[in-house]
Amino acid sequence: MDKKIDAKFYWTLFKSTFIISMFTVGGGYVIIPLLKAKYVDEYHWISDEETLNMVAIAQSTPGIMAVNTAIMLGYRMAGVLGAITGMFATILPPLIIISIVATFYDLVAQNEQVKLVLKGMQCGATALLLNVAIDLLQKQFSKKLILPIVIILATFIANIFFNVNIMLLVAIDGLIGLFFMRDKKYS
Repeated sequence: MDKKIDAKFYWTLFKSTFIISMFTVGGGYVIIPLLKAKYVDEYHWISDEETLNMVAIAQSTPGIMAVNTAIMLGYRMAGVLGAITGMFATILPPLIIISIVATFYDLVAQNEQVKLVLKGMQCGATALLLNVAIDLLQKQFSKKLILPIVIILATFIANIFFNVNIMLLVAIDGLIGLFFMRDKKYS
């Protein structure tokens, strides 16, 4: 990555991560398309593969996935100071919003407009996740590699139709990758 690490870089990292965190409604997975749009497509700071690797690691480590991802992303780009910048930029929006909501909880909890806004945001988050899923599937199918496609389909079927725990499935998928995807063509 060709970047100059200076105060402007850290401000850009903080500002963009802060904004992403403000709109990460619906859980940690919503961060994936937002990170991709900002850091892969717009800034070209990291690659698609790096983003997915960071998200996979963040998902399997203790803590909040969005925060873990932001810490790894910041560290990857600017070391410890980048990790701290990413962490604070990710934590501040929910902290501010939750503090405001907690202060006015009774007004917010029963407000019909707030309920409708949240329903609309859930729909948008679902669309973002679906977009990422389709994009990833298209990339795997374009590589025409059988094993990754089988892993994707088997994981989906096991979770959706047989209610197998997703963390168990991710662990199994990791082991399959470790033992059966050593060939460079899977990289």
